[in-house]
Amino acid sequence: MKLSQSYFKTLREVPNEAEIPSHILLLRAGLIKKTAAGIYSYMPMGWRTIRKIENIIREEMDAKGSQEINTSVLQPGELWEESGRWSDYGPEMWRLNDRNGRGFCLGPTAEEVFTDIIRNDITSYRQLPLRLYQFSNKFRDEARPRFGMMRSRDFIMKDNYSFDKDEEGLEQSYQNMYEAYSNVFTRCGLTYRPVEADNGAIGGSGSHEFTALCEYGESEICYCDACDMATTIEKAACVDAKASDEEMLPLEKVHTPETKTIEAVADYLGVDQTKTLKALLFVTYDIEGKEDGYVAAFIRGDRELNMTKLVNALGIHPFSIEFADEEKMGEACGSVGGFTGPMGLHDCKIVVDSEIPGLRNLVAGACETDYHIKNVNYGRDYEADIVTDIKNLMEGDPCPICGAPVKHARGVEVGQIFKLGTKYSEPMGAIYKDENQQDHPIVMGCYGIGVSRTFQAIIDMPENHDENGIIWPMSVAPYHVIITVMKPDDEAQKEVAEKVYNELGKAGVEVILDDRKERPGVKFKDADLLGIPVRITVGRGAADGIIEYKLRRDADKEELTVDEGIAKAIEIVNAEKDGRIY
Repeated sequence: MKLSQSYFKTLREVPNEAEIPSHILLLRAGLIKKTAAGIYSYMPMGWRTIRKIENIIREEMDAKGSQEINTSVLQPGELWEESGRWSDYGPEMWRLNDRNGRGFCLGPTAEEVFTDIIRNDITSYRQLPLRLYQFSNKFRDEARPRFGMMRSRDFIMKDNYSFDKDEEGLEQSYQNMYEAYSNVFTRCGLTYRPVEADNGAIGGSGSHEFTALCEYGESEICYCDACDMATTIEKAACVDAKASDEEMLPLEKVHTPETKTIEAVADYLGVDQTKTLKALLFVTYDIEGKEDGYVAAFIRGDRELNMTKLVNALGIHPFSIEFADEEKMGEACGSVGGFTGPMGLHDCKIVVDSEIPGLRNLVAGACETDYHIKNVNYGRDYEADIVTDIKNLMEGDPCPICGAPVKHARGVEVGQIFKLGTKYSEPMGAIYKDENQQDHPIVMGCYGIGVSRTFQAIIDMPENHDENGIIWPMSVAPYHVIITVMKPDDEAQKEVAEKVYNELGKAGVEVILDDRKERPGVKFKDADLLGIPVRITVGRGAADGIIEYKLRRDADKEELTVDEGIAKAIEIVNAEKDGRIY
């Protein structure tokens, strides 16, 4: 491809909407264009990389015996009603009606559709196991789309489903996909970590999230260097503080003016924050969006609440809960903003973190403005509706497996795999007959990769960008080599550039020729911004058969003969283009 004939436009200024390096570079390099908030179009260079990521995934899926199909993004509502998720999925689902009033959605995922396909065709154990996958656009009406592909409303996803006779078969399918995903993300040039994860709206009995480690990721993971523990912060179990052997002291109401925060009340009373009780107040909603009740959650003062754990404890959906209006909740339940404690509350559900019953003589709000109560003890002074782990595992906390200090890292979720079991096959009637003609529900697994998110996450890796632009790994670069011609009208330069271009093309190297009539500085800036792995510059040395050879990831450049440059480019492209580690 010759750049003078390409649809290609870069930006010199940082777009106002872009906040993180990868999003800035995608827009500046002209790989994507914004259509609306959270909706993007892929330009030729960007689409080439998307297709390369898809092909890497396709190769790994096919190697594990999966077969590719394609289903419509428009899904009938009745399938979701069968599974029980039509009302449950929440406001992220885009719902619409056809001219006859029949309900449809733009698929945010595809469990129901794949289950429907299988239940109509699979009847015997002899037809199992089976694995099917597809690439398709998914749609989720994000409340706050941001960071480009990281949190978008229209995104490209690979979803894969396994269908087995039993749990043993599911375990094998799950392990196969775990291995395949590891291969995919390695080949794409990601530094990643598989971690245990919450099942979320997909459901099932177990899940792993593949997290690309980077500074700007929205996900936070916990891991232990002393053992194999690695999990998302939403999933991470915590070790409760050692139970206290203190004697319970008498309650004491104290005046604590203007102390609405844990820090303020601890300082005022001269106590450690570990001796305080923190209250967080919520309102919940039913499936129709009507207020359903109030919740007061209590954790140790120095802890952070884990919303996923709280939602799971309550048995509700994440979209069904939000922080309560303090005045309204106070009128209904007796709470007081900044001074709420478990004593004096009424008409609300009380959830207490699992370590609180073992602690003694805590300071808690008195449910009265400017007052707290000292020496509050669980069991003697109050009880809860639910007692369970609802706290975050913080950096430095003891590992729940081995007790060593836990570490944290930020990242981007690029893939997730789930053990669905019979969550969808039972309600939707996906049944097979065994050797004795007995009916059994098909045991399913689900495996997703965010293709467009992976596309951006690759750039976010520290080694894959710098102050000048993108540094693509060879395996996913739009082109392997860019030939930059200093003076396209110079016959010697033109002849050498054409020779290099043609020889590389014959060798199977993907090459783009920058033959634009632009200043050399503009061409070099564009080449760096675009991140093509190998740059061959044809300039004044062309008349003597000399070119300049440089790798985008290296600062050094060298002068070579034309034949040497061609040979060196072919060698490195062939060694790195499939992204495998040999």
